[in-house]
Amino acid sequence: MDINSNSGFPPQSYSTAFNLRNEIKQYLMSKGLSKLKNGVLKVNSNSNKGAASKESWRSGCCVTGKRQCRKQHEDSSLLKFLALNALELSAPASDALLRSQQMQGSNQAWFQLSGHPDAFAPAGPGTIWKKCSGGDEKAVYEALAGEPELRGITPAYLRHVNYGSQSFIELQDLLYGFRDPNVMDVKLGTRTFLESEVENTVARHDLYLKMVGVDPDAPTEEEHNSQAVTKMRYMQFREQQSSTCSLGFRIEAMKFRGSPPVTDLKRVKSDEDVIDTMSLFLGGRGDVRQRLLARLTEIKNVLDQSVYFKKHEVVGSSILILYDDTKVGAWLIDFAKTREVPEDITLNHRVQWEPGNHEEGFLFGLDNLIKVLGKVPSKSTPPNVTPTKPLALKS
Repeated sequence: MDINSNSGFPPQSYSTAFNLRNEIKQYLMSKGLSKLKNGVLKVNSNSNKGAASKESWRSGCCVTGKRQCRKQHEDSSLLKFLALNALELSAPASDALLRSQQMQGSNQAWFQLSGHPDAFAPAGPGTIWKKCSGGDEKAVYEALAGEPELRGITPAYLRHVNYGSQSFIELQDLLYGFRDPNVMDVKLGTRTFLESEVENTVARHDLYLKMVGVDPDAPTEEEHNSQAVTKMRYMQFREQQSSTCSLGFRIEAMKFRGSPPVTDLKRVKSDEDVIDTMSLFLGGRGDVRQRLLARLTEIKNVLDQSVYFKKHEVVGSSILILYDDTKVGAWLIDFAKTREVPEDITLNHRVQWEPGNHEEGFLFGLDNLIKVLGKVPSKSTPPNVTPTKPLALKS
């Protein structure tokens, strides 16, 4: 693990869960139920034998006292429980823990709104692990920490973790402290792909099939004849299906309290549809709307003054919006596709993209998000009134 000894990690709230986890690991190993292999806790293949010995335990009840018998049964149940859940204790990003419905050490439900389903997992109270895949998001967060103003609009970065054969970064869990919040992920920018991703100009049949699967009339006559399109053509076509090209942002996903995430929103395109969806999300909470407008304006002003931002294209990043009965928050997230631009280029993030200029329309999208939010009607609605049909959106 790459941990700065002066970083104060782990925080006090994390230490109890962290130490308890290690104690349980040691207990499992002392009972022969698991072992360490390459730094990873593995469940022994014979760890389920406790279930097979259930009948032999019952036969012993005739000989031993009932109290001792009950104690043996409780010990056996505990050992089996720990053995079956040992993978959950070995790493926050294990598949077992990703299926968990509760954060360890907290009664607050944890969920992932969007993105790859195996990319995130809860770590300690108030932190999550994010899998590093391509790029160097670790370096981005370290650089963001160099500008105090940027630290206030992004998740706090705690450490980099090499675990087994995978790499993770531990970040502030932005949902921590909210009580069953309403959440929205808004992807910013008119371009959500890197220029390097579309350098290959060879037309591909698989991308043609994807295109006609969405809109059979989208390919040109030439593309129909060759039954192939380039990566550039397909990516731009895909972004034209939402408000990405016209407004510079799209609503990626959202969640209402007490309901599962709604992710089928990539076809929300027109100004009217975007306003309707945003209005549905806010549920008439005029107070939330005003506080959110102030927060987004603050983020825009910070980015306008940021030295780092002027020299980096920020592709595929989002604004995460949260609110509950009392709190409202918004932060920039997802920097896996943030790249430094050539030394002779300074970005303003509002100019139309042309290959080579590295503009991605990030601030163009944020400007429009603020404008759209300002058009959302507000009405007097009690804080505990929430939408009951979040899927009632225009297709």
